[in-house]
Amino acid sequence: MSNARHLGYRDELLADGQLHRRYEDGRSEWRRRGAGHLVHWHDSLGRSGTDERLGRDLVKRRHGDGTTEYGRDIGYGRTVWAGGLVTVNRTSFSGRLGVVVGALGVAGVAAVTAAQLPPAALTEEEEEELRQEAQRQRTDSGGGGDGGGGGDGGGATEADWGDSDDGWDGSADDGWDGDDFG
Repeated sequence: MSNARHLGYRDELLADGQLHRRYEDGRSEWRRRGAGHLVHWHDSLGRSGTDERLGRDLVKRRHGDGTTEYGRDIGYGRTVWAGGLVTVNRTSFSGRLGVVVGALGVAGVAAVTAAQLPPAALTEEEEEELRQEAQRQRTDSGGGGDGGGGGDGGGATEADWGDSDDGWDGSADDGWDGDDFG
């Protein structure tokens, strides 16, 4: 898919535990951990909603107006969304590496294929199956299950800031880790 549009962003952990995401198109988004494995967000355009990890590589973005869209984490700090928008985390090492490798034209990183596009829609049953898969992965990797991520972003510190692309660092307090759902 050669017509993918790339939109970079950088994340900054704020003193109150929120994450401030600045997109290269001038938008800003403020993100905070919620109960379960949800991330609540609102942006500089007055929109709001939640992001939820589904399975190994899908993200469900539910907007405040009730609409839903899905993204797929394709590695190197990149998430592809419906319509071909690719968000690129320029904060994390893997995101910066993805930009460099993509600029060099290495196959599999420079282009987005149709197979990497997220689904247009999922049924509740499919979403639940993916939630269970994500839970198993957290448990299998020693992630401590649901942890204690409170609604206020509770206690995230610079020490929680990692370099993983999956958005969850697996710690019991679910601190930010650098990518957090594209």
